[in-house]
Amino acid sequence: MNTAGRSAAGQTQAGIGLDAFNRLPAAQARDALLACCRANRWAAQVADGRPYPSRPALLAAAAGALTDADVSEALAGHPRIGQAPAAGHSSFSRSEQSGVAGADDSVRAELAAGNQAYEARFGHIYLVCAAGRSAPELLAILRGRLGHDPETERQAVRAELIKINDLRLTKLIEGTRS
Repeated sequence: MNTAGRSAAGQTQAGIGLDAFNRLPAAQARDALLACCRANRWAAQVADGRPYPSRPALLAAAAGALTDADVSEALAGHPRIGQAPAAGHSSFSRSEQSGVAGADDSVRAELAAGNQAYEARFGHIYLVCAAGRSAPELLAILRGRLGHDPETERQAVRAELIKINDLRLTKLIEGTRS
């Protein structure tokens, strides 16, 4: 590594440690946070809140800093469930959606149709913490959430984004959790 937590390609490495994260220059800390959640204001606020004394303190600050506007911005940084992450999406998404990789074609087709129905109903992608979940489980959750009213769904999306951020921030500083 060239500098704390950075590879030659400039990507922040998982497992850099909380102390190293706390010492990163502000721009590098924001970049590391943007790899976890693509919301610029959120990343700047969390970076500016350093140093954090513990992982729980970092996770609490990250959850508390998340605004509705940040949630909307972050949705653009997530691929649809069942689709491969495109350029610009976080590298975390591929491993988080690994439960979909082996799904049969009919489940994948149902996820695609469900994604379209969800987007038509709520105006944004279906966001769920996919880590450790199978494609049929993600499809069942999607079907259930299609019955939400917009406010209930907004709360569900926020809660799911916080779960995703917690997992990614933990990977960033500890490198071990999925």
